[in-house]
Amino acid sequence: MSTEGLLAYCRPGFEPELAAELGERAAAAGFHGYARAERNTGYVQFLGVEDGAALARALPWSTLIFARQKLRLFADLPGLDPKDRIAPIMDALGGRGRHGEVWVEHPDSDEGKQLAGLARALGNALRPALRQRGLVTDKDDPRLPRLHVLLLAGNHALLGSADPKDASPWPLGVPRLRAHADAPSRSALKLEEALMCLLTPKEREEFLQPGMNAADLGAAPGGWSWVLARRHIRVAAIDNGPLAQSALDTGVIEHIRADGFRWQPLKPLDWMVCDMVESPAKVADRMATWFREGWCKRAIFNLKLPMKKRWDETRDCLQHFVDHAGRPLTLRAKQLYHDREEITVYAG
Repeated sequence: MSTEGLLAYCRPGFEPELAAELGERAAAAGFHGYARAERNTGYVQFLGVEDGAALARALPWSTLIFARQKLRLFADLPGLDPKDRIAPIMDALGGRGRHGEVWVEHPDSDEGKQLAGLARALGNALRPALRQRGLVTDKDDPRLPRLHVLLLAGNHALLGSADPKDASPWPLGVPRLRAHADAPSRSALKLEEALMCLLTPKEREEFLQPGMNAADLGAAPGGWSWVLARRHIRVAAIDNGPLAQSALDTGVIEHIRADGFRWQPLKPLDWMVCDMVESPAKVADRMATWFREGWCKRAIFNLKLPMKKRWDETRDCLQHFVDHAGRPLTLRAKQLYHDREEITVYAG
């Protein structure tokens, strides 16, 4: 069944937040559709628009906070025959030109993960069939749209198309990172993912140079400080609690026992990072102070979200930060895979 709209993946449990974000941002761009979401499914559909391609252009993936992946939705295929799922997919692709790649996926939910084996098998059968029909290039071509088949059940799939320049480059929108044995905590993965997702390769090369200086507010046990230290950045780790020995052993981390909300540097720093467990409004206000006072050039910080009205809190805290930072800033925010009840923000 042909349809028009967006399909976005998210962290299971955050479908209402993604639906609210899509609805508000679509309306602001002049598109008056509606979101279809069910909690803990790991995806949201935004439907009821006449031009899905225009809506996709109006809502760039990089600006969507709660979306791990954003696709232009063009077909809903319920009632698939398990004996032949390929033919209906081919029929739905008719007249849509060629795709440069095919990803067969499942939602990142408890129920969706049970479809992982079927998704792999269908992908292995679907790719050669589509190539034989000329619907997909013989070799992967990142210049062309990428076809996504999202299996919701053994007999139900959604079809979407991604512009590789305006979509996550990872299946399910999840970068694959492994915890390092020496990392002081698993929270190190949050900063690793933030540097990968919120900065471009060119920015990482330019903004993360050996010898730079940084502060880590609320550092204990030192996971975020350790990530920066591995890039040979000198870190003032601010926390009254203890740091892990592996952080201290880097030789470029200075542990300063102080309150992260009160401490301030003696001179401007290249970076400030912060993963303190505090209300998002309080953190956003303190982060704005750092920029207004010129204490850092760039920052990555987390905002811990409340249990209710999380999209409203996200929007309001980010607006407060922008209004009180004292200078124009590039601002990017995402709920990363390694985040939980929080979002991660880059400003610089």
